[in-house]
Amino acid sequence: MPSLISPYRPAVWLLALSGLASAIPNQAAAAEPAKITRILPPPGIELPADWRAGIEARMKKMQEDWWDLEGEDLFPDVAVFHKAVRFAIDNGEFYDAKKDLPRAEKLLGLGEERIKAYLNKKTPWTTQRGLLVRGYESRIDGSIQPYGLEIPEKLDLAKPVPLLIWLHGRGDKSTDLYFIDGCLGKSSAIGGKIKDQQECIVLHAFGRQCVGWKSAGEVDVFEALEHVKSQYHIDEDRIVLAGFSMGGAGAWHLGVHYADRFCAVHPGAGFADTATYNKIAPQDYPVWYEQKLWGLHDAPDYVRNLLNTRVIAYSGEDDKQKQAADQMQAAFTAEGGTMTHLIGPKMGHKYDDDSAAKIWELIKESFREGRRHHPARVELQTRTLKYPRMFWVEALGLEQHWSDSRVTAEHTADGIKATTAHITALRFHSPDGKNMAGLRVEIDGQNLTVEKPALDLEVSSVVLVRDDKGHWIWGQPSGLRKQHNLQGPIDDAFMGPFLVVTPFDASPNQRVSNWVGGEVDHFRARWKALMRGTFREKESRAVGSPDIEDQNLVLWGDPSSNEVLRDLLPRLPVKIVWTEKELTIGGKTYDATTHVPVLILPNPLSQEHYIVINSGLTFREAHDKTNSQQNPKLPDWAVLDLTQPPDAISPGKVVAAGFFDEHWRFSDQP
Repeated sequence: MPSLISPYRPAVWLLALSGLASAIPNQAAAAEPAKITRILPPPGIELPADWRAGIEARMKKMQEDWWDLEGEDLFPDVAVFHKAVRFAIDNGEFYDAKKDLPRAEKLLGLGEERIKAYLNKKTPWTTQRGLLVRGYESRIDGSIQPYGLEIPEKLDLAKPVPLLIWLHGRGDKSTDLYFIDGCLGKSSAIGGKIKDQQECIVLHAFGRQCVGWKSAGEVDVFEALEHVKSQYHIDEDRIVLAGFSMGGAGAWHLGVHYADRFCAVHPGAGFADTATYNKIAPQDYPVWYEQKLWGLHDAPDYVRNLLNTRVIAYSGEDDKQKQAADQMQAAFTAEGGTMTHLIGPKMGHKYDDDSAAKIWELIKESFREGRRHHPARVELQTRTLKYPRMFWVEALGLEQHWSDSRVTAEHTADGIKATTAHITALRFHSPDGKNMAGLRVEIDGQNLTVEKPALDLEVSSVVLVRDDKGHWIWGQPSGLRKQHNLQGPIDDAFMGPFLVVTPFDASPNQRVSNWVGGEVDHFRARWKALMRGTFREKESRAVGSPDIEDQNLVLWGDPSSNEVLRDLLPRLPVKIVWTEKELTIGGKTYDATTHVPVLILPNPLSQEHYIVINSGLTFREAHDKTNSQQNPKLPDWAVLDLTQPPDAISPGKVVAAGFFDEHWRFSDQP
C-alpha cells in the first residue's frame, strides 16, 4: 500500500499552498501567469480570520492525533473529513458563511470522533447502517477520495448483496466538503425516490467532483467500487450503474465502455456525445485530431457494447437533455438493437414518481436476473485499446486507432464463430470457463482448431494475429506497439499513477524556462482544484529507479534543465533532436528558443508505463463550462509556439500535432 503520509505532512501542504510560486529551483522566476479564471470550483468568499485560526488549530491537532494511524487500512475513513476542510480552505471554496462554516466544523467533528474511536480500537462506522461516508487512497496521485454509502437496515450483509452505483449530477460548488455533507444528509439516488429500499447497497461515487466521470473521475468509480468490495460482500453479478444529468452522461460513457461489468445501466438525462449536444455544425468543428478524440467518450461510437447488457434510459418529456436518449435510441436502431426509454410526461429535468417507480422495478428485476457469466454472443465495439474487452472477447491490436473497430463472436456447440472489422490481433478467453483445447474457431471465414498442448495442460485463452497477407494465425503481437493502457493520447497518462518531474537546472532559453515554470504551477493548481488531489512531484536529480519502474513520468523542461529528459531522449522510439537552438521533431525543425514539444510515448526504461513531456491535462478552464467539453484536446504529440502565451484554451499556439501509428512511430497526418 503506498504511503499515506506525504499528502498530509505540513511541509507538503506548504508546498501546495505556495500559490503560483515556481517549484523549479535555480532558475529565473516564471513569467507572470496568464489571467485564467478558475471555473471549477468557482472562487469563494474570504474567511473570518478568527474562525480560520481556530479551525487551523483544530486541524493541526487532528494531524497530531492521527500520526499513528497513517498507513493503516482505515486511515482514509478518517482523513476524508480533514481533507475536505483542508481543500476548501486552501482553494477558497466557502460560499455562504452561515451555512458553510458550521458544515466544516461538523465534518471535522466526525473526523475527530473516528480518530478517538480508532485509538480506542473501535471502528463503529465499518458496521454502520443508513447513510455514511468512507474513503480510499487513489493509486493515481495518492490522494484521499470520499464516497458515500446507503446501507439498508434490513439488508442481510452476511451473504453477497446487490450494489447500485449512483453517479451524481453537475455541481460546480459540490467539492469534497459539500459532497460529504450531502451524502450524510439524504438519499439522492433516482431523485431520492428509493430512500426506503431494502434491496441493495447504494454507492455514491464522487468522481473527482465535476469532470463528467472522465479522466481521473472515471477511475474514481472503479477505485471506489473496489474499496467497497473489500469492505462488504458484494455480488459482482448484481451491480447496476445509474446516474442523472452529468451522472446520466457518466452512465452512458461508462456503460458503453464497461457494459460487461453491469447487469443493467440506467442513464437519466445527460449527454451522449460532444458535437450534437453542443450543437456544433460541421463547418464549426475543431481541428481534425480533436474530432478524432471525440471518439474516446462519445457513446454512440460504442453502442454495440450495450447489446451485452440491459439499458433503462429515462428522460423528462420537456427536458432538453432528452436528446441524449433519443440519440442513443437511434444508434441502437441503426445496429439492430433496442433499449428501454421511459419518458416522464410533461417533466423537465427531474424524475416523476411513476417513472421512478418503474425504473426501480426494472432495476430490481435486473438484480434478480444478474449479469450473464458466459454469454453465448458477445459484441465488442471500440476505437481505442483503452477499452479493449467485452466478456471473453479482447482486442489486442487495431489497424488504426480512432477508427470504428468491431468483433462479433458466438459460442456454439461447434466452437467459436467470429467476424471482425479493423482488428489485427485478439484474444478469446474461454467462453464457458472450460478447457479450450481442441475447440474449433471460425474467424472471418477461416477455420482453425486450438491445439492440445503437451502434458494435457488446460487452455484458458488463445491469441490470433493477422499476418502480412491478412490471414489469421495463432501467435502473439510482437514488437513495440500500442496496447491497453499504453495507447495514448497525452491525457491517458493521468488515469494511472504518475510522477511530475520538474527541472533542476535552468534552461538556457529564458522563454522556455518561464513557460515551464508557469505551466507546472498551472498544472499543480488545476489538479488540486479540479481533480481534488495533490500529485506526486520530484526534481529530476532526485528521481530513482523505483520512480521509473512504478509509474508514468511527466517530464518538464528541456534536455539542458531536466537530466531525466536528457537521458531518455535518445532512447525514444522516435527521433527527436533537441538542442539549445533547434528542435527537430516529425521531420520538421523549429526554433528551440520559442518552441517546445509536448508528447506521450512508452517509457523505454519501463515499457508498461508512459513518459509525457511538457504537458498536464490538455483540456483547460475554458472547457470546464460544460462537462461535454472536458475531453483531450491534444493527440499523442504536438509542437507549441511559445510566442503565444498560455490561456484558458491552450498552453500555446499549436503549430504541429498528430498521432503516432500503431507501433509508436511518426505517421502521415491529414
